Amino acid sequence: MKYWLFKSEPEVFSIDDLAKEKKQTTYWDGVRNYQARNFIRDEMRMGDKVIFYHSNEKPPAAVGICEIVIEAYPDFTAFDANDPHYDPKSKKDSPAWFMVDIKFIKKFINPVSIGEIKLNKKLGKMRLVQKGSRLSVIPLTKDEYDEVVKMGS
Repeated sequence: MKYWLFKSEPEVFSIDDLAKEKKQTTYWDGVRNYQARNFIRDEMRMGDKVIFYHSNEKPPAAVGICEIVIEAYPDFTAFDANDPHYDPKSKKDSPAWFMVDIKFIKKFINPVSIGEIKLNKKLGKMRLVQKGSRLSVIPLTKDEYDEVVKMGS
């Protein structure tokens, strides 16, 4: 099992939106960074655990947990010219972008702010707090995942 952090702007898609989805499950689309795409396509597996993180919020914070329930498949939004994630270079027979499906597990009682994460010595090596880390999909160690879950519970 692997562990991940997925970032989303809450005004675009929040943990509450995920909780309201049919079967509390949806696809995670629109990732348009090759390193993040490679994580999705090559490393994510059904059952992997995910910290749901609200970015572009005051303050940004880890807000809950979800789980990967369907492994990587082509991101169909890349083929739709009317979709904001459209990519004319991505072709159905050779897709550039992939997505996974996630399922809501729980919302944290206490959102874990970026400031709290930075102050926690156990999370000092977490990619989220490293300079230049702007990926929307970030791998976590089991210890990092467990620590954020403990802080949010």
